[in-house]
Amino acid sequence: MKKITVGTTVTIFESLSELSPLHQKLMEEAKKAVHKSYSPYSGFRVGASAILDNDEILSGANQENASYPLCLCAEMVVLSTISSDFPSKIIRTMAITVKSAKNVIDMPISPCGACRQTMLEFENRQDSPIEILLMGETGAIYHLESAKSLLPLSFDGSVL
Repeated sequence: MKKITVGTTVTIFESLSELSPLHQKLMEEAKKAVHKSYSPYSGFRVGASAILDNDEILSGANQENASYPLCLCAEMVVLSTISSDFPSKIIRTMAITVKSAKNVIDMPISPCGACRQTMLEFENRQDSPIEILLMGETGAIYHLESAKSLLPLSFDGSVL
Protein backbone atom coordinates (compact mmCIF):
# COMPACT_ATOMS: atom_id res chain seq x y z
CA MET A 1 0.00 0.00 0.00
CA LYS A 2 1.06 3.57 -0.65
CA LYS A 3 -0.27 6.90 0.57
CA ILE A 4 -0.01 10.27 -1.09
CA THR A 5 -0.77 13.67 0.32
CA VAL A 6 -2.79 16.04 -1.82
CA GLY A 7 -2.86 19.62 -0.69
CA THR A 8 -3.49 23.21 -1.60
CA THR A 9 -1.49 26.25 -0.67
CA VAL A 10 -3.55 29.30 0.24
CA THR A 11 -2.12 32.73 0.95
CA ILE A 12 -4.30 34.61 3.43
CA PHE A 13 -4.57 38.40 3.37
CA GLU A 14 -6.23 39.94 6.42
CA SER A 15 -7.69 42.89 4.51
CA LEU A 16 -8.16 44.30 1.03
CA SER A 17 -5.41 46.85 1.71
CA GLU A 18 -2.84 44.04 1.73
CA LEU A 19 -3.66 43.09 -1.86
CA SER A 20 -1.93 44.62 -4.87
CA PRO A 21 -3.81 47.60 -6.34
CA LEU A 22 -4.93 45.46 -9.29
CA HIS A 23 -6.27 42.69 -7.03
CA GLN A 24 -8.00 45.31 -4.85
CA LYS A 25 -9.74 46.69 -7.93
CA LEU A 26 -10.75 43.20 -9.06
CA MET A 27 -12.23 42.36 -5.66
CA GLU A 28 -14.08 45.70 -5.57
CA GLU A 29 -15.62 44.83 -8.96
CA ALA A 30 -16.73 41.47 -7.58
CA LYS A 31 -18.28 43.26 -4.60
CA LYS A 32 -20.15 45.59 -6.97
CA ALA A 33 -21.36 42.58 -8.97
CA VAL A 34 -23.00 41.16 -5.82
CA HIS A 35 -25.62 43.89 -6.21
CA LYS A 36 -26.54 42.54 -9.67
CA SER A 37 -27.50 39.19 -8.14
CA TYR A 38 -31.03 37.90 -8.63
CA SER A 39 -31.48 35.75 -5.53
CA PRO A 40 -35.04 36.17 -4.22
CA TYR A 41 -35.26 32.62 -2.85
CA SER A 42 -32.02 32.11 -0.94
CA GLY A 43 -30.93 35.71 -0.36
CA PHE A 44 -27.40 34.40 -1.03
CA ARG A 45 -25.77 36.81 -3.47
CA VAL A 46 -22.52 36.00 -5.24
CA GLY A 47 -20.38 38.30 -7.37
CA ALA A 48 -17.46 37.32 -9.55
CA SER A 49 -15.05 39.34 -11.63
CA ALA A 50 -12.20 38.43 -13.92
CA ILE A 51 -9.34 40.36 -15.43
CA LEU A 52 -8.15 39.41 -18.88
CA ASP A 53 -4.72 39.70 -20.42
CA ASN A 54 -5.82 42.95 -22.12
CA ASP A 55 -6.57 44.40 -18.62
CA GLU A 56 -10.33 44.39 -19.24
CA ILE A 57 -12.37 43.48 -16.15
CA LEU A 58 -15.69 41.69 -16.52
CA SER A 59 -18.12 40.71 -13.80
CA GLY A 60 -21.18 38.59 -13.20
CA ALA A 61 -23.62 37.68 -10.46
CA ASN A 62 -25.63 34.59 -9.58
CA GLN A 63 -29.10 34.28 -11.11
CA GLU A 64 -31.60 32.12 -9.23
CA ASN A 65 -34.63 30.30 -10.52
CA ALA A 66 -37.50 28.78 -8.56
CA SER A 67 -36.21 25.47 -9.90
CA TYR A 68 -32.83 25.56 -8.13
CA PRO A 69 -30.95 23.25 -10.51
CA LEU A 70 -31.53 25.83 -13.24
CA CYS A 71 -29.69 28.60 -11.38
CA LEU A 72 -26.56 30.21 -12.78
CA CYS A 73 -23.56 30.73 -10.54
CA ALA A 74 -21.74 34.09 -10.73
CA GLU A 75 -18.57 32.32 -11.85
CA MET A 76 -20.43 30.66 -14.74
CA VAL A 77 -21.99 33.98 -15.77
CA VAL A 78 -18.64 35.77 -16.06
CA LEU A 79 -16.90 32.78 -17.68
CA SER A 80 -19.68 32.47 -20.28
CA THR A 81 -19.36 36.17 -21.10
CA ILE A 82 -15.62 35.80 -21.55
CA SER A 83 -16.01 32.71 -23.72
CA SER A 84 -18.62 34.41 -25.90
CA ASP A 85 -17.21 37.92 -26.20
CA PHE A 86 -13.47 37.43 -25.67
CA PRO A 87 -12.72 33.85 -26.79
CA SER A 88 -9.04 34.45 -27.52
CA LYS A 89 -8.24 36.32 -24.31
CA ILE A 90 -6.47 34.83 -21.29
CA ILE A 91 -8.07 35.08 -17.86
CA ARG A 92 -5.37 36.16 -15.43
CA THR A 93 -7.31 36.36 -12.16
CA MET A 94 -10.83 35.78 -10.86
CA ALA A 95 -12.27 37.30 -7.67
CA ILE A 96 -15.35 35.86 -5.95
CA THR A 97 -17.29 37.27 -3.02
CA VAL A 98 -20.66 36.81 -1.33
CA LYS A 99 -23.30 38.57 0.72
CA SER A 100 -26.18 36.91 2.55
CA ALA A 101 -29.53 38.41 3.51
CA LYS A 102 -29.54 36.13 6.59
CA ASN A 103 -26.17 36.80 8.22
CA VAL A 104 -22.78 38.40 7.67
CA ILE A 105 -20.37 35.99 6.02
CA ASP A 106 -16.97 36.79 7.49
CA MET A 107 -14.93 34.08 5.80
CA PRO A 108 -14.08 33.27 2.18
CA ILE A 109 -16.56 31.03 0.39
CA SER A 110 -15.25 28.63 -2.23
CA PRO A 111 -16.94 27.93 -5.59
CA CYS A 112 -19.22 24.93 -6.01
CA GLY A 113 -17.91 21.79 -7.68
CA ALA A 114 -19.38 22.62 -11.10
CA CYS A 115 -17.71 26.04 -11.06
CA ARG A 116 -14.41 24.53 -9.96
CA GLN A 117 -14.51 22.08 -12.86
CA THR A 118 -15.42 24.82 -15.34
CA MET A 119 -12.68 27.12 -14.06
CA LEU A 120 -10.19 24.27 -14.43
CA GLU A 121 -11.40 23.65 -18.00
CA PHE A 122 -10.79 27.33 -18.85
CA GLU A 123 -7.35 27.12 -17.27
CA ASN A 124 -6.48 24.02 -19.29
CA ARG A 125 -7.88 25.53 -22.50
CA GLN A 126 -5.81 28.70 -22.17
CA ASP A 127 -2.75 26.72 -20.99
CA SER A 128 -2.18 29.28 -18.27
CA PRO A 129 -3.14 29.38 -14.57
CA ILE A 130 -6.01 31.51 -13.33
CA GLU A 131 -5.29 33.11 -9.97
CA ILE A 132 -8.27 32.95 -7.60
CA LEU A 133 -9.25 35.47 -4.91
CA LEU A 134 -11.98 34.44 -2.46
CA MET A 135 -13.64 36.68 0.11
CA GLY A 136 -16.74 36.73 2.28
CA GLU A 137 -18.66 39.93 2.85
CA THR A 138 -15.96 40.88 5.36
CA GLY A 139 -12.78 39.37 6.68
CA ALA A 140 -9.76 37.72 5.17
CA ILE A 141 -9.10 37.12 1.49
CA TYR A 142 -7.76 33.79 0.23
CA HIS A 143 -5.40 33.81 -2.74
CA LEU A 144 -4.78 30.66 -4.76
CA GLU A 145 -2.26 30.59 -7.58
CA SER A 146 -4.36 28.39 -9.85
CA ALA A 147 -7.91 27.12 -10.30
CA LYS A 148 -6.39 23.64 -10.10
CA SER A 149 -5.73 24.40 -6.42
CA LEU A 150 -9.50 24.22 -5.91
CA LEU A 151 -9.70 20.75 -7.47
CA PRO A 152 -6.42 18.92 -6.85
CA LEU A 153 -7.61 15.46 -7.95
CA SER A 154 -9.27 16.81 -11.05
CA PHE A 155 -10.74 15.13 -14.10
CA ASP A 156 -9.87 16.55 -17.48
CA GLY A 157 -9.96 15.79 -21.17
CA SER A 158 -6.53 14.16 -21.17
CA VAL A 159 -8.09 10.82 -20.21
CA LEU A 160 -10.81 10.87 -22.87
